[in-house]
Amino acid sequence: MAIKSKIYSTDNYVLFVLFHIVLGILLYEFDFLNKIYFVFILVFFLFRILFSSKEDKTIEILLACAYFTGIEVLFRMTKSGLSYEASKYLVIIFTTIGIFYKGISGKSYPYFVFLILLVPAIIVASITLTYGARFRTNVAFVLSGPVCLGIASLFCFDRKITQKQVLDILFYILLPCITTTTYLFLYTPSLKGLLSGTASNSAASGGFGPNQVATILGLGIFVIIVRLFLQSYSIRIKILNLIILGAMSFRALVTFSRGGVVAAVITVLIFLSAVFYRSSKKQASQLVQVSLLLGFALIIVWGISSNQTDGLIEMRYVNKDHLGREKKDITTGRWHLFVEEIDGFLESPFLGIGASRVKNKRVEKYGRHLPSHNEIGRLLSEHGVLGIIILMILVFTPISYRSRNKKNIFFYAFLGFWFATINHSGMRIAAPSFIYALCLLNVTNEKNPVHRKQITK
Repeated sequence: MAIKSKIYSTDNYVLFVLFHIVLGILLYEFDFLNKIYFVFILVFFLFRILFSSKEDKTIEILLACAYFTGIEVLFRMTKSGLSYEASKYLVIIFTTIGIFYKGISGKSYPYFVFLILLVPAIIVASITLTYGARFRTNVAFVLSGPVCLGIASLFCFDRKITQKQVLDILFYILLPCITTTTYLFLYTPSLKGLLSGTASNSAASGGFGPNQVATILGLGIFVIIVRLFLQSYSIRIKILNLIILGAMSFRALVTFSRGGVVAAVITVLIFLSAVFYRSSKKQASQLVQVSLLLGFALIIVWGISSNQTDGLIEMRYVNKDHLGREKKDITTGRWHLFVEEIDGFLESPFLGIGASRVKNKRVEKYGRHLPSHNEIGRLLSEHGVLGIIILMILVFTPISYRSRNKKNIFFYAFLGFWFATINHSGMRIAAPSFIYALCLLNVTNEKNPVHRKQITK
């Protein structure tokens, strides 16, 4: 007997939010629950996917991918996943199951080409990586993101889905972001006296990489703002969403990692532009009111962040150190890394220097691991001219698809999030890969029920 998706209704929004707040508390207080919860949701979503009806298979798979995308950083933070890259692998597995059951569009062939073009870099890496480098681990680390994007894109390309289902997918990204935010508040309840500089701070990021934490919280900020504008049907829900937004924005800011916050701002601005463009005059007036409320809430969040960091957050965003001296490099070393990657491209422009060779060369040169922060630079360096072709496929395929299907109101926001994220954080987490794939969905409007008048004799 097939399982229906009615359980995923967002009518019980407050209950879902409260559950994930309590979940954050439990995962913080009891470490052993983290691995148990990982196994539980893995079994839960696999069960939902395998035993759902054929018509529900697509949404079940996308909801599973969404949830593991949202919770990936928390599982890394608590070392709870089956592997560090578990969420990427699971997105690949879930969407592969979807391809098996549902097939793919014949027009998705650019992503086949994309996946094939990744192969030469693996062959080159088998020759160029030094003896001490762990070939399988290093290559898997840099290619898991692109492969995740490719497989997810094959599954999503021209896949029909309703606007409400897209909102449900975003909802399932948001829920674990709420859990992550709760965990961060418990990890560092107060930042007073904790910070000594304006660099990214792992102490304020759950003891984990600030860049990844800020990135996933930035995605959560975008989703909660979507709900604030499109799904807050009462004052009570608006207030709840503003509180969630405030908490998430505060924790993203105090990581001192600007990339995730800037990516969120870019994505939100693109989304709001799309919403205003499609709105009537009456709707636009209501949107302006919500925008003013949003702006007021964010000003309060900034003030609290400034107070908690003793003014260091302002220094961070004007590119100054804790003594007020302007820093020479606004990119915090990323530009230098990018230049090194371009040097790698010039060194071997045809096939590149090989997958993961950039990181391997930095170990040789500096004696420490410095993974790429910029996916564009890494593609050029490690894949050569093939990297240029890959980038062209990734940029122009969704834009070409958009010219034929303009119903996805989130298209440019999703594409903007992907592009902003790969330029400051590469593809370290599943989020940019999965969000990119969502650009390719064929979003349809829900059909209104047809009411037929009864014929009377």
